[in-house]
Amino acid sequence: MSAKLWIENGSRNDPKNQKGIHQILSSTMLRGCGPYNNNQIAEIVESSGANLNCDTFEDGLLISLKCIESDAYKLLPLMGWMITKPKLQPDQIQLEKDLTIKAIKRQKESTYQLAFDGWRKMVYRDGPYGHDPLGSINDINKINKEHILPIASSLIYRNKNLVISGKFPINVENYINNSIAFKGINKNFTNQNKISKIHSFTRNQILDNKKTSLCACSLNTNQVILLLGKATIRYDNESDILLRLLSCYLGYGMSSLLFKVLREKHGVVYETGVYHPIRENQTPFIMHASTTEDKAILTLQLLKECWEKILNSEISPEELDLVKIKYRGQVAHSLQSVSQRAEHKAHLLGIGLTKDHDKEVLLSLDRISSKEIKDAANKYLQEPVLSVCSNKEVIRKISKDWQA
Repeated sequence: MSAKLWIENGSRNDPKNQKGIHQILSSTMLRGCGPYNNNQIAEIVESSGANLNCDTFEDGLLISLKCIESDAYKLLPLMGWMITKPKLQPDQIQLEKDLTIKAIKRQKESTYQLAFDGWRKMVYRDGPYGHDPLGSINDINKINKEHILPIASSLIYRNKNLVISGKFPINVENYINNSIAFKGINKNFTNQNKISKIHSFTRNQILDNKKTSLCACSLNTNQVILLLGKATIRYDNESDILLRLLSCYLGYGMSSLLFKVLREKHGVVYETGVYHPIRENQTPFIMHASTTEDKAILTLQLLKECWEKILNSEISPEELDLVKIKYRGQVAHSLQSVSQRAEHKAHLLGIGLTKDHDKEVLLSLDRISSKEIKDAANKYLQEPVLSVCSNKEVIRKISKDWQA
């Protein structure tokens, strides 16, 4: 049995100068809630061979429970207590702060992560998607229990969606509705009037300043990371599927454009692809490549050529058929387990879509033309911005080429 509880508003709702507060809250909720302390929760979960987590995303928090059917009634209340009565003990908060800071430091050892952080900051600036869900070390060091309490209290009023899949007790819904652990939550599942205020995006928060179309992070490394991309549209936009098909065309599998051009034809990269996640607001659409110093300029030129191709050329009928097959396979691959299906459905419901959204999209695929895809590319992917992570000499050359 897999249970996924999505709570709207994740790190995008971190207050100014408290980046990472949702991450600290979500991880500390696991360290004591309701009548149980940290050790008691660990014993209950581990003695059942179960798994209980709470993860922070930009758009929401996700509480995940994986267990066998016979342990459902023992473990489900923990999910309720985490929201209604988290203990938030100062020593446990400090422990999670230390662990989060270590995780951030590990991230900063990744050249790709540094390049992505630079791209994100350049594009979203101080907007809701402008920082990693883990937060920043400076802000986390200043966070204490008094800061976390109002955020924790707001969880009960936020929109929530609980999805349970796999083999579970037939009366589990009644059990949850009558459980003291979930008291106060149920009546707020669909109460739109008590949702905590979220940050809304405006065009001014998306990159409109042509002077800042390049971000560089200098390191003493021979590796070169290139990220070329744009902030695009919400996942519930009817044109989103057109960009999804484009991302498959560019970066999914060995028949993708980036693989054929950068790997097979020119052999300039050892990794390339497209990053295009599900987001409730302006979704990043990024082509990325990892290469070496001597091949950096050629790699950048080829990335720009691939980007120009999707703006100026229609995908051939044969390639379009293959892209649609790829997309169907991608969807099927991402929904293989009961846990994946529960999480995806909770996420869809959490961002205001129906549980049948994927089926509706798949049914619409046959009607999509190459011209529609090209038009969407021209509408949403003009003037991408570049982020690079490498040594100073490579950055100097790339900057010169980019501005040419």
